[in-house]
Amino acid sequence: MSKRRRFKQTQSLEVRLAAKAEHLREKAKEAPSGTERETLLCKARQFEEGLHMSEWLRTPGLQ
Repeated sequence: MSKRRRFKQTQSLEVRLAAKAEHLREKAKEAPSGTERETLLCKARQFEEGLHMSEWLRTPGLQ
């Protein structure tokens, strides 16, 4: 039986999601127009939606 590898995250989820979204947007700027650029932008939007959802779930009214 193999052991699970565990990682201690040094940054919060929100910081990591925002950084990944920004990285994908920068990569999309460099990509030529077409499906690759649209895929990168779609993934960036998904990360941003995850960021917004995480922030929404952390609001005091929901706790």
